[in-house]
Amino acid sequence: MSNLIFFTQKQLSLHHPKRNIMNQDTICAIATAQGGAIGSIRVSGPEAISITSHIFQPAKPGKLLSEQKPYTLTFGRIYNGEEVIDEVLVSLFRAPHSYTGEDSTEITCHGSAYILQQVMQLLIKNGCRMAQPGEYTQRAFLNGKMDLSQAEAVADLIASSSAATHRLAMSQMRGGFSKELTDLRNKLLNFTSMIELELDFSEEDVEFADRSALRKLADEIEQVISRLVHSFNVGNAIKNGVPVAIIGETNAGKSTLLNVLLNEDKAIVSDIHGTTRDVIEDTINIGGITFRFIDTAGIRETNDTIESLGIERTFQKLDQAEIVLWMIDSSDASAQIKQLSEKIIPRCEEKQLIVVFNKADLIEEKQKKELSALLKDFSKEYTKSIFISAKERRQTDELQKMLINAAHLPTVTQNDIIVTNVRHYEALSKALDAIHRVQNGLDTHISGDFLSQDIRECIFFISDILSIHPVLSFSFRLQLMQGRFLRTSWSVLLLQWSGQSLEVLPLGSHHHQ
Repeated sequence: MSNLIFFTQKQLSLHHPKRNIMNQDTICAIATAQGGAIGSIRVSGPEAISITSHIFQPAKPGKLLSEQKPYTLTFGRIYNGEEVIDEVLVSLFRAPHSYTGEDSTEITCHGSAYILQQVMQLLIKNGCRMAQPGEYTQRAFLNGKMDLSQAEAVADLIASSSAATHRLAMSQMRGGFSKELTDLRNKLLNFTSMIELELDFSEEDVEFADRSALRKLADEIEQVISRLVHSFNVGNAIKNGVPVAIIGETNAGKSTLLNVLLNEDKAIVSDIHGTTRDVIEDTINIGGITFRFIDTAGIRETNDTIESLGIERTFQKLDQAEIVLWMIDSSDASAQIKQLSEKIIPRCEEKQLIVVFNKADLIEEKQKKELSALLKDFSKEYTKSIFISAKERRQTDELQKMLINAAHLPTVTQNDIIVTNVRHYEALSKALDAIHRVQNGLDTHISGDFLSQDIRECIFFISDILSIHPVLSFSFRLQLMQGRFLRTSWSVLLLQWSGQSLEVLPLGSHHHQ
């Protein structure tokens, strides 16, 4: 039986055929944005401390950087020969107790672009190389400082633009998501080992794995995975913004409202019908929630080819939106509602629809009551209405509150586990399918080898999120080699040791062994 070892393509990181799997270069990079008073340069790798020592001289004579304790700051100067570049602070971290798990230093200097570039040049001259984008986090992952899901959370944390996205990224980076998946994986591994032990003693007719306990566990795991899968809609909305489509007839005030909500002149506003011919998108944070507003072309009958294409895109964006703002000119509301209801209402099923009567400053209170009555046949559960004046900025604050309520996003804490990554969603969906097969198999009393295969497949997809691949059973390995199961974004490779040679087999290709 062949021994199988799993690596990811990123782990192999073969930019050059002769490069080692685990790159031992010492890397450096500027860690702060330009323009600040202070700049920071990170150095990481086996020679990080010695290379930094070549260009750094502590202020205290006879004090050597290499002899300092970890987690200490040393004040001194950076020299280029006899020339002083800057006075700096050097932070020292020793492996494995650093972000990357390697020896690391951080040089904190003044934020001048010239100084930062001079220090970088000196480091490179003394043996460093420029770090590739994301290489520090990649090394942290390869050195076991974090799993794959935590590494992905680093990018989400950096890109977080609201309190909710920040809390989700922090939760994932702290390992809450990983811990829950690891617990599930360990429970499944325990049961599948018992089942496969039965297969080794098949002639003895023994049962090591309690089927009723396995059924209970399968139900528990199905509930957890299902909850995580269903949380993706919320997570995606928090991460990418809740899509809000602003629709209506021409000159209803859609572009004006967009400009008011964004507090900038994003869209061109005029009295000419058909001014907006394409969709205009932008995001804004309201009450800690990111909304992605989409201004669309006005809906009307037209012979203009370009405008017709814009109207077609309007309906496409309407289908994609979770919240719909239907802008209606209050002075011509009854006609607009009658004309567009058949086109708009069927597309708004189970979407949050807010009917916005614009130009409300031009009508009386009596007319407002009459217009509200026109919505009596609309779904009361999903439909709300409001009278505003976008031009005069009246009631726009109330509209923002309605948007927050319509989003229906729960209050997220750092302890909440919500899926925001498409790769995680895909893997969890496949794991859910696998656990459903386990449940069906237990109900139909299928043999242990088939049951073990389904459990192993569930374990595989859970492990794939963390990039931890367990030892696979022979039957499952055989099917993996046939390219049946593997569908990952990181192109998992199978290294098969045949006893004579090492072969790299891309699983997911159509090559069969």
